[in-house]
Amino acid sequence: MSFLATLVGGVLLGGYYAMIACGLSFMFGVMKIINLAHGCLAVVAAFALWTLADKLGLNPFSALIVVLPAMGALGWLLQRTILERSARSGELIPILATFGLAIVIENVMFEVFGADSRSLAPYVGSLSYYSISMGTGLYVGVLAILTFAVAVLLLGGLQLFLTHTHLGRAIRATAEDPETAELVGINSRSVNAAAAAIALATVCLAGLFLGLRTSFAPYSGSLQLIFAFEAAVIGGAGSLWGTLVGGIVLGLAQTLGARLHPQGFLLAGHAVFLIVLIGRLYISGPHLSLFRRANIG
Repeated sequence: MSFLATLVGGVLLGGYYAMIACGLSFMFGVMKIINLAHGCLAVVAAFALWTLADKLGLNPFSALIVVLPAMGALGWLLQRTILERSARSGELIPILATFGLAIVIENVMFEVFGADSRSLAPYVGSLSYYSISMGTGLYVGVLAILTFAVAVLLLGGLQLFLTHTHLGRAIRATAEDPETAELVGINSRSVNAAAAAIALATVCLAGLFLGLRTSFAPYSGSLQLIFAFEAAVIGGAGSLWGTLVGGIVLGLAQTLGARLHPQGFLLAGHAVFLIVLIGRLYISGPHLSLFRRANIG
């Protein structure tokens, strides 16, 4: 593989990481909650899409019409029943609550679907393996290009939504100062529930592309959570375009690491994450949060 192909592959891979980190970063930016169930919820969406494709013969993209609003409704329900109540008890309780939720979801998926891996690739024809020539002997996968394009459209769409809609402005106000937002007539409880629904809708898209690009199993969520967490921290949680930058940096680190050594794919990504984290601790002092919260939007 040429060096140019490695760079292009890393950038495109970063699009997927940005997509899966989007909901994690968005939820933290609005509600200050680190959702440790984020990765397994993406796997839930992937299994839901696989079920509709396998049992009803729906194309996974068509199945989004059903699964995406269902995941949004699940986000609303989780906020009202678990996240909202746990957040009242301090910063640690939501982390413990979502950790327990992740364990429950993974074991339920294991009971329902077993340990076998699944994939959405067989249901989209040649999309999963077709590539196009970019000249000079460089071939790029259509699925990788599509993933990156959807990630940019998702982040750009959220940016426009937060800037130009009443609900978007209410989300930004609630993220900045929920008490003051309440004083001007914003129902922060409803806004947080809507934000959780949006975050889970983005998780649904991440689950779709997870299932298209690789196989998944009930316990695949932990690795996806790590990738999402690293991309969000590198880019700055709460910053939409920062999430894209963080994803690209992580993707480039992994592909360049794999070029240097067969086992360097994951190690290089983790190393860059630690360098960024230590750099922020050194620059900002010992009281810096793992997530450097930026203004939503």
